[in-house]
Amino acid sequence: MDTEHERCAMRIIAENTSGVLRDIATVIADHGANILMINQEIFDSGPFAGMGELYLEYEHGPANRNELVRDLEAIKSVRDVKSFQPFGDIFGSRVIIIGGGAQVAQVALGAVNEADRHNIRGERISVDTIPLVGERTLALAVDAVSRLPRASILVLAGSIMGGEISKAVERVREAGIPVIALKMAGTVPDHADLVVTDPIQAGVFAVMQVSSKAVFDIKRVRGREF
Repeated sequence: MDTEHERCAMRIIAENTSGVLRDIATVIADHGANILMINQEIFDSGPFAGMGELYLEYEHGPANRNELVRDLEAIKSVRDVKSFQPFGDIFGSRVIIIGGGAQVAQVALGAVNEADRHNIRGERISVDTIPLVGERTLALAVDAVSRLPRASILVLAGSIMGGEISKAVERVREAGIPVIALKMAGTVPDHADLVVTDPIQAGVFAVMQVSSKAVFDIKRVRGREF
């Protein structure tokens, strides 16, 4: 049964022309729905090559979803509209792991094993990894975490990190995303919420933090080293 602020999702395929996004947003607003998240890209291949894909999540409010879809399909440049479950219902909270390849793999091992334990009991926790090298590359990746949908915690796994990466860590924390760092050389551990020596344990801590059923709270151990 629909609720007043139920979160919904849809994918819209439309021609890549000027004004399409305006027309779609106007129809959604006219139905009293509120867009919460939106993502656009252009198909490079396949039957929709050259067309745009628009994925959005919204609160439908008083809107009738069938009528909303019908009116969106009536837009001349729109080719297809399909409703889906929001990503949050499917993939849940995201644990983001960034750093060197070997360390990232070990953190992911702990995170995936712990997430599996929670997910078989009905939670939805996903783990994303990206091994990178270079201060600027890592700093850009860390900064981007605050813009990732559903990102709930960041784990930095490496042997040495500092400089611009440390500044990026502060910005991620200011955005409300806690940061766990492995014990390493450099200044990043001084800026993280928690420092963990064992990479597998770091992954376990990260999942326990985002779990709705675990009792671990990073606020209670902030600034400590394990």
